Amino acid sequence: MEIELKYSIPDDLTADRIWEDAQLLSWEEEDTREKVAMKAAYFDTDDMVLSHHDIAFRIRKEGTRIVASLKWGGKTEGALFQRQEINVPVDDEACFMMPSPQLFKESDIGKQIIDLIAGRRLNCIVEMSFMRRRFRIDKDDTIIEVSIDNGEIITDRGTEPISEIEFELFSGEQDVLTKLGGELAEKYQLSPGLSSKYKRGLTLLGHAH
Repeated sequence: MEIELKYSIPDDLTADRIWEDAQLLSWEEEDTREKVAMKAAYFDTDDMVLSHHDIAFRIRKEGTRIVASLKWGGKTEGALFQRQEINVPVDDEACFMMPSPQLFKESDIGKQIIDLIAGRRLNCIVEMSFMRRRFRIDKDDTIIEVSIDNGEIITDRGTEPISEIEFELFSGEQDVLTKLGGELAEKYQLSPGLSSKYKRGLTLLGHAH
């Protein structure tokens, strides 16, 4: 289960201020601060069967690491996002051109999407390119990853900028996560990110639901 808070950041200055926030720095875990270039591609069939079943199939390059992901069963409440997720490491960059659902064949959701796709070709429908600045904090025995993303969502029908912050719960109490996110949102006048990056891409394509 992925549990995270997502907020839109109004400008680069605010992003830099959050990155250097003294209170967050005081909770930061040593040697977790890094900047990582992210490149992501989301795939579906011509008739958008995965999207219609609220399933996202993503291949993402994180620096030099490639990861295939499935996300499904999403629930959103304000800035809070909850969904099921599985991740599989990939050693072939050709996945960005033609990924196989067999990557997930060992899982129940993987078997489900193999049946849904039924041998049809998967096409890249949404791409993303962004720089992620991230670090982990340990607050009240709760581990949270703070990620600041700046970049672009790319589709055949247009593009949209990415400027947001995510607080992802790694372990511990969800109440600590929501309290921290709320305090930071108030301090920096952040707006709840009401849609995931992928859903924003689907909206550009006219497929959001």
